[in-house]
Amino acid sequence: MYGALWRILPGPVWLRILILIALAVVVLWALVTWVFPWVDSLLGPQEGTVGP
Repeated sequence: MYGALWRILPGPVWLRILILIALAVVVLWALVTWVFPWVDSLLGPQEGTVGP
C-alpha cells in the first residue's frame, strides 16, 4: 500500500516527502478535531476516584 502511494505521488523525492508530511498533518488534525470528540461522546463519562 505504501509503495503504491509513493508511486502515484508526483514530483521528485523531496516533494513527495513534503506531500506525505502535509497529508499526515491533515489526517491528524481531522482526527483530533472530529473523530476523537465523536468517539468520546459515544463512550460516556468515566468516573474515577483516587483514594487517600
